[in-house]
Amino acid sequence: MQYPNNIKKSYTKLEVSHSNRGMNLENAINLSNEYYLRVDRALIYKKPTPIGVVDVSYKNHKKVIEKAYFKEQSTLDYNGLYKGKYIEFDAKETLNKTSFPLSNIHEHQTVQIRNVIKHGGIVFLIIRMNNINYLLTGEDYIAYIDNETRKSISYNYIREKAHIIKEAYQPQLDYLKVVDEVYFKGE
Repeated sequence: MQYPNNIKKSYTKLEVSHSNRGMNLENAINLSNEYYLRVDRALIYKKPTPIGVVDVSYKNHKKVIEKAYFKEQSTLDYNGLYKGKYIEFDAKETLNKTSFPLSNIHEHQTVQIRNVIKHGGIVFLIIRMNNINYLLTGEDYIAYIDNETRKSISYNYIREKAHIIKEAYQPQLDYLKVVDEVYFKGE
């Protein structure tokens, strides 16, 4: 591109990485969880992925993990207690505008969703799609995969069954307000 005074500018195409897609959603949830803890509303934490350390080095008097492996598959991203009930959920984000790919949810996560339902806990997915945050209950997710053959959840199903989570200043994503509306209606 030619600018005044004969200054030339060249542009390079930036590579786009999808490895951290969903991190903004997770950051918003983490900030919300910190807020819920600070105001004594709930105890909800992000679960660390279990790793086995193979090799450690020491740099500047600090241990640095050089090699590690995943010990086991993690279940869902978050768990804790809310109003005396066990709560567990996962955060998912898609750029797809018309459907949510089921490949984003692993089989062991579906098994965990079924187990939490079976034992009376609260379980759901927070899905960010089309710049809107939705809470899809575990029950609605299981009903969909048990009765549909598609490899994705249509956006129409999400709009019909899921509940919108409003964004605000504090908490950034007030998903517990939706949990109250869905799971604690009569209280």
